[in-house]
Amino acid sequence: MRRVLAVLTTMIVMTGASEASQIERACLKSDRAYGKRQLCRCIQSAADLTLTAKDQKLAASFFSDPHRAQEIRQSNSRRHERFWDRYESFGRTAETFCRG
Repeated sequence: MRRVLAVLTTMIVMTGASEASQIERACLKSDRAYGKRQLCRCIQSAADLTLTAKDQKLAASFFSDPHRAQEIRQSNSRRHERFWDRYESFGRTAETFCRG
């Protein structure tokens, strides 16, 4: 039984780790953040404070598809409106924390 619990715990932790840092990874891949690992890490910290994992996945997609952000912002979907409120909060938090 302990062995099964240990395996399940490891699987849960590994799944969380693979989903973590989505924004940091997207930031590092972007051409605007070249050589700015510390900035991308800071932005990820702000995301961890303000966005859910699902929100972070969507926000990370904006690095490779900036037009997607515009589509979400202008959407009439209530879900997108709620996301955009959280995304704006994330932006303010990142700006405050990551000024350098």
